[in-house]
Amino acid sequence: MNIGFDAKRAFHNVTGLGNYSRTLIDSLSSFFPDNTYYLFNPKRSSCYSSMSKHIVEINPSGIFPTLFPSLWRSRWMVNDIEKNVNLYHGLSNELPFGIHRSKVKKVVTIHDLIFEHYPAQYNKNDVLIYRKKFKYACEHADIIIAISESTKKDLVNLYSIQPEKIEVCYQSCDQRFFTSANESQRKMAQDRYGLTTPYFLSVGSIIERKNLLRICMAFNEMQKETPCNLVVIGKGNGIYKEEILNYINNEQLYGKIIFLEDNFRSNDIQKDMPILYQNATALVYPSEMEGFGIPVLEAMASSTPVITSDRSSLPEAGGDAAQCIDPLDPVAMHLAMKRLLSDDDFRKESIQKGLRHSQKFNNEHTAQKVMSIYKQLNSKI
Repeated sequence: MNIGFDAKRAFHNVTGLGNYSRTLIDSLSSFFPDNTYYLFNPKRSSCYSSMSKHIVEINPSGIFPTLFPSLWRSRWMVNDIEKNVNLYHGLSNELPFGIHRSKVKKVVTIHDLIFEHYPAQYNKNDVLIYRKKFKYACEHADIIIAISESTKKDLVNLYSIQPEKIEVCYQSCDQRFFTSANESQRKMAQDRYGLTTPYFLSVGSIIERKNLLRICMAFNEMQKETPCNLVVIGKGNGIYKEEILNYINNEQLYGKIIFLEDNFRSNDIQKDMPILYQNATALVYPSEMEGFGIPVLEAMASSTPVITSDRSSLPEAGGDAAQCIDPLDPVAMHLAMKRLLSDDDFRKESIQKGLRHSQKFNNEHTAQKVMSIYKQLNSKI
């Protein structure tokens, strides 16, 4: 098969959707090398380059597509898709407008409908644009891939999609998270970032639903009992971050709550993420809503216990290995942190459960599930 992908995020996004795109493309090309994979990239970038001979990059050609790469990606590249592939996969919630007139088989991955649940946390125009793109993609895709049962449920309930059109294919995480660093590497990473253990880790954008303020509240109680730190990896600005900084200032937590991305480059931090997980006492990830929650899986693969939310997709991501708590309850969060810091046997048990659980989401399993969808559609061409 000649299979095409919307590769904008693979080339230009170093987290989230970019990680999903790169991991899936690399896994498919590795486990199914008989196919050719075409990456439709609106603008050349060195962010991602695969050594696989089965991967071909397609960029805009001609004056106007080159001058207006966003238009090429959203509309004009349909012509390039038809010339090169017989199946096209939109990896990040959308398909190019006009592709419904094409004979190419169409798959789209929908990660979440969070903007429908929390519209006030988004720009009003963005909500309208997302809704238009998502609905178009869902209407015209032959198969929709949802990255969790929670997302599938939202698609059925909010967009009235027929359940049989939706396949749940869980994410996998980059193989590097399954590789343990040695003591020397772990010590070098701690020194590089000036970190001391024990520390808890928070990963994610600094926005309300990610719940960093309540993490800080829980941590405040924790550090009163046992010396420890909270390391925050994620960007944010505006009123919510100001509220967090005011809390830190009022509670005199400077030096104990460390925002890594305020002082170090994001690219460097991303390279060191497996070790930053491995050095942590636990990941604290009590988001109110996620499409999947990839940091939960990354932490477990890195032998790091997880405290997460008891709602949306996060119980799916964490399984029986995570401590799932009410994300609106800082007391429950504090007690979960306290148990992992004080009960060594429980922490070791959590690590072993997490390692076993993470193996359910390995790259080969994910690639096989997605390829089975491609083959199903290809047989109908």
